[in-house]
Amino acid sequence: MSQNMIFPQLEIPQTLAAGPGPGNTDPRVLDRFASAGMADHMQPDVLRGMIECKQMLRAVMGTSNVYTFGVAGTGWSGLDVMFSAVMPGDKVVVFSNGTFSSIDGLTVRMKAATAEELAADPMNPQPASVITIDVPHGESVTAEIVEKALAEHKPKWAAIAHWETGSGRINDMRGFSDACERHDVMGLVDAVSSLGVEDFRIDDFPGIHGWASCPQKGICCLPLTYAPVSFTDRYIDELKKTGTRTFVHHPILEARHWGIIDGKDVDKGTYHRTHSAYAIAAFHEALRITLQHTISQRAEDYAFHESVLREAVTAMGCDVTSNMTSLVVLNLPESLAGREAELVQHCRADGFGIWPTLSAPVQVRIGILNLLSPVAITEIVTRFGQAMKDLGADVDMDAVQAVLDKHYKTTTTA
Repeated sequence: MSQNMIFPQLEIPQTLAAGPGPGNTDPRVLDRFASAGMADHMQPDVLRGMIECKQMLRAVMGTSNVYTFGVAGTGWSGLDVMFSAVMPGDKVVVFSNGTFSSIDGLTVRMKAATAEELAADPMNPQPASVITIDVPHGESVTAEIVEKALAEHKPKWAAIAHWETGSGRINDMRGFSDACERHDVMGLVDAVSSLGVEDFRIDDFPGIHGWASCPQKGICCLPLTYAPVSFTDRYIDELKKTGTRTFVHHPILEARHWGIIDGKDVDKGTYHRTHSAYAIAAFHEALRITLQHTISQRAEDYAFHESVLREAVTAMGCDVTSNMTSLVVLNLPESLAGREAELVQHCRADGFGIWPTLSAPVQVRIGILNLLSPVAITEIVTRFGQAMKDLGADVDMDAVQAVLDKHYKTTTTA
């Protein structure tokens, strides 16, 4: 390699990460990550941390499922582990109402496709056994939609995203679980955007047998640590009968490294992958912080601050179409229609990280992951309003400030 190929050290400036995720990792988590000692993955404190992580994760997810652990990687790693039980030829109904549930659907199609179906279109297979129920962008999957599809198709599996971050819509988990129970279908749920944000216990949804989330949103633990997953005994029993065509993302093999063997917690797991002491320390701290805050209080704080942000951008002339509490998805005022990407890039150039939607229609997404304070929301509102004005919008910032004052000068929320 020539000398001129050695680049200067990479310096990444601090950014206000106000998008759908990754979220803003707590400084205490970063401190645990950076201060962890150099240790191999079988060092006693690392193993103790893993045991405590799986116990705390069960409390966060609200479950008695023994097969509850973290998968090294991003949310897609956790989802791939969950979907690994889907075998070629399995009949699956997938509900899609946005970008990420659509990618879930592609994952399922790749898993369920026969060799012939996969070869026919390797990057976008269309297996006969997978039925995709498309719900328009900006709408939620309702109990009625789920009931109709499961009653008609009677699949082995059904898959849905709890919160669809692509459009900011919450789908009906109660209706999904109840329909799965009625039709003896095993439900699989993408909880990437809802875990650690909404107050729910997965054991309250008995029709759902597999759950997968991510480390970088509600848990706020860097994009590359551990993606939470949880599986019922029925899911594991089915996997034992059919097997799966993956080694790295095999749920039973992953669980063994977390000391979960034959449905029981044991003192010491078996080798499956090399775990990072730094990532374990960070994940451990993120779970501690979540439990200290409590899921119920965190959910209440998200709902409160999202409502303030929603009211403030509405005062700017925007139309909010989402119903998630960690993300506001909006249409810009008519004067800025068609300039969504330009506005987003303008904000990003100023260290203010908001996002457009990744599928049509193009909208703007503003997130508040781990930004649960009047100071943080005020900064988001002020910077967004100024960016709109920079592009020529007529924004009455006095009216916007009145919204902030109404909520934040009469509350003690930190």
